[in-house]
Amino acid sequence: MIDPNPTPATEDAPISAYEKEGVADIDPRCIPQKLDGPPPIGDEIVYPDYPEEDHENWRFLFERQMQLLPGRAGAAYLRGVEKLQMTPDRIPALADLSRILHRETGWKVARIPGLLHERDFFTLLSNRHFPSTDYIRGKDELDYTPAPDLFHDIFGHMPMLTQPDFADFYQLFGQAALNAEGIDRQSLERMHWFTVEFGLIRDPQEIRIFGAGVLSSKEEVRHALDHAEQRPFSVEAVIHQDYEVWHLQPILFVLESFDQLVTEFRAWAVGRGLLPA
Repeated sequence: MIDPNPTPATEDAPISAYEKEGVADIDPRCIPQKLDGPPPIGDEIVYPDYPEEDHENWRFLFERQMQLLPGRAGAAYLRGVEKLQMTPDRIPALADLSRILHRETGWKVARIPGLLHERDFFTLLSNRHFPSTDYIRGKDELDYTPAPDLFHDIFGHMPMLTQPDFADFYQLFGQAALNAEGIDRQSLERMHWFTVEFGLIRDPQEIRIFGAGVLSSKEEVRHALDHAEQRPFSVEAVIHQDYEVWHLQPILFVLESFDQLVTEFRAWAVGRGLLPA
């Protein structure tokens, strides 16, 4: 199984991790669900009537992470936060974020009910629709939640979708994943983990973070640049590197540019027959 939303032990633990560890009592929020019809996309998404506590939780998480990110987050990510006009004041509206993403890179936001079945997830990506929840973790889960939530989806992922090369890569990833079988599914799971969730990039001289799983986790963002082993990125190196979700990540890969990510991934996927030549 390719986990569609793999995130770290310090944030969201994916269903595949439970399967690997043989955990009997799976949090129902971590069980992938199939869509029963097209999700609302863009301007179709209605803004929920959030209680004030939800806005307070967003404010706490947003301010905590933004204090940690200077000198750690990549320039493309920080520009994305500005472009999306994120502030600590209130939870952003998915429809508003969708309009900005569509203007910047042609992506739109699709509101989903929770962790998605992989085929639904990859179908959305292949159509340049980013699947996002619209509920936020409670006060008892501010440091750790086993389930997806809007803070990880919005704060962690969406700023990078304003970067054209990364936005193109993510669509290619979804298209390739829809065609993957056997060992290619494992390869794509590892590719997602070490780029979308835990990617580093040389920016331009210093190494910086762009992966959502790091950027939305207070422990991972402190750990990634100072303690993790940093290896040069190549598709072959990444797809042969296993990982575990239950601890801070010991090995991360460093891109030289987002163009490298697009070019090398496309070449690999074409070579595997997952994308047309």
